[in-house]
Amino acid sequence: MQTTVNVSGMTCRHCVMSVTEELTELTGVESVDVDLVAGGVSPVVVTSSRELSADEVEAAVEEAGYTVA
Repeated sequence: MQTTVNVSGMTCRHCVMSVTEELTELTGVESVDVDLVAGGVSPVVVTSSRELSADEVEAAVEEAGYTVA
């Protein structure tokens, strides 16, 4: 399954790594693909073996220090 979320506040590779790390910790997540738009809204595609709730994805993004747009 794929879940796409738009994340704001990311500006560099370190930001991408932080968001990827937090999302990867969610149960069932197989991969995370971030299309960085520095200073803008970056689309993030999460591939998982189960359906992810919007709340858990948002919580993981916020844990990394960013916000869901």
